[in-house]
Amino acid sequence: MALTATVYRMPAAAIRGRAVITNTSPTTPYRSSGRPEVMFIMERLIDLAARRHGFDRLELRRKNLVRAAAMPHRNSMGVVYDSGDYQAALDRAVALADWSGFESRRAEARRRGRYRGIGVANYIELNTGFSRERAHITVRPEGRVDLVLGTLSSGQGHATSFAQLLVEWLGVELSQVQLITGDTDVTVVGGGAHSARALRLAAIVMAKASDQIVEKGRRIAARLLEAAEADIEFAGPRFRVKGTDRSVDLFEAARAETLDGLSDETMPQPSFPYGSAVCEVEVDPETGVVELVRYTTVDDCGRAVNPMILHGQTHGGIAQGVGQALWEACAYDRESGQLLSATLMDYALPRADMLPAFTTEISEVPSTSHPLGLRGGGEGGTTPALGAVVNAIVDALAELGVEHIEMPVTSERVWEAMRAARAVRGA
Repeated sequence: MALTATVYRMPAAAIRGRAVITNTSPTTPYRSSGRPEVMFIMERLIDLAARRHGFDRLELRRKNLVRAAAMPHRNSMGVVYDSGDYQAALDRAVALADWSGFESRRAEARRRGRYRGIGVANYIELNTGFSRERAHITVRPEGRVDLVLGTLSSGQGHATSFAQLLVEWLGVELSQVQLITGDTDVTVVGGGAHSARALRLAAIVMAKASDQIVEKGRRIAARLLEAAEADIEFAGPRFRVKGTDRSVDLFEAARAETLDGLSDETMPQPSFPYGSAVCEVEVDPETGVVELVRYTTVDDCGRAVNPMILHGQTHGGIAQGVGQALWEACAYDRESGQLLSATLMDYALPRADMLPAFTTEISEVPSTSHPLGLRGGGEGGTTPALGAVVNAIVDALAELGVEHIEMPVTSERVWEAMRAARAVRGA
């Protein structure tokens, strides 16, 4: 059997003309890195090993997880994982998914004439990306804080999560922070939003620029309040003379003198988000149609600045990963090279009614290699999805003797796999 993400053939009747099918999906930019596909191959091999040699799927994985007490851990490639509790993430995902109660759900499905399966997949991400980032923060006298960053948001909620940090550090209101990106008149350096680098790197330069503002503000406040700089304390957003009620706020200081901070840093240190996903499916034995009935995931991104945004990104990532596993395929005419699935009429993206409600949880083991304990988030939903979905489908059909089905696991492929397995058993 092949465990690859290469080229597949589909009968000519399925798509007009002689076609070449590839399951590489263009909907997720970071798929080109190969990480989801690598995790898919690893997780499928673990399941195959467990089934062929009689191991428990969960226990085989637990035996090979790096223990939290062994962190930091240098892997066989020389890469150092700074921190993490991989077994805790797996155990929590299994508990949330009610793995122990699955066999009763499988039996109930069989009474309805359906095959039900459950699958699990672990993952770890290597997040690097462009290593330079720059932040320029200016406190405006009119009551606004301008934050200039080179990393442009494409829907990740930067305006909210970045502003939250300045609210914590400077004591201003969220509505007073204005994020300025994508303006080449003021943006000198831009690293982009990729490899979970945006907040992970921006937070460092934002923190240093904020520290500069506080130090400058102390000097300005000392002059305005006619006190020694050593006697000025900052409790955002006010500078106060210790032991007195005499104070000025950030914006008063900015009216007296320019109050800003600038940090431009190169930070090559990678991060390693990780987590576990559990998927349950039901298969129609007559048609091969796969229904996703439950999906649970636990993701560790270090400290979570905005959990709601992280959950939203995880939900989107799951939908993308499930789509790649079950439906998405690029079809090309073999003779002309013409893309045959070039529109959403032909390219099978997942829709809301094709997916269940997800159970997602965030684990927060601080990264020891980041000043704020951040790892990065957003890609976790996709990375384990391929393995979890296909493992669940194969588990559902294991009683027929099916060991593997290539992606995308369309109803046609499932039906063919069931027919082939029944033919072998009959022979």
